[in-house]
Amino acid sequence: MRRLSLAAGVAVIVAAQLAPLDGRFWTHMVQHLLIGDLGPLLLCLGRRFPERPGLALPAWAAALGVWHLTVLYDATLDHRSAHLLAHACFLVTGIGVWAVLLGVRLPTPWKLGYVIVMWLVTLALSQIFLWSGHSYYDGYTLSDQRAGGGVMLVEGSFVMLGVVVWLLLRLFAETEERQRALERR
Repeated sequence: MRRLSLAAGVAVIVAAQLAPLDGRFWTHMVQHLLIGDLGPLLLCLGRRFPERPGLALPAWAAALGVWHLTVLYDATLDHRSAHLLAHACFLVTGIGVWAVLLGVRLPTPWKLGYVIVMWLVTLALSQIFLWSGHSYYDGYTLSDQRAGGGVMLVEGSFVMLGVVVWLLLRLFAETEERQRALERR
């Protein structure tokens, strides 16, 4: 199962990287979500990566925010090397946060807080795209930008909600196991 997950992660990332973009913002957001979120999740399900809880979340949030600043985002549209660098940042920081969430160093209650902060970051960015009165990037319409914000909102909500449920179930199981251990003593 781990090998399958690792292979699926590589396939998702490569397919997203090689997929032709049709010049719409929302398709670009799908590409970013595959490279920076779903691909790294699958990679981390398939292989252990170093866990750096104190670094991963700030680096991930910074990468997401900085690469969506108008000047840098427009640069990624004009320069292939900048686009590849943005994708590399999304991939590496995505692996970082998923390694923490799927790893063993951080206790489950802390992971819940971690994923909620991730959700808030993606929620904030998606809301900016959804509710802005103007398009932030060259060549995109406001309706296209709003569609991209919607893609971010839906994907982020489904993934983060799934992780929150998984972590809550894990927390309940851990609490029950501690209770059983106390009763055995």
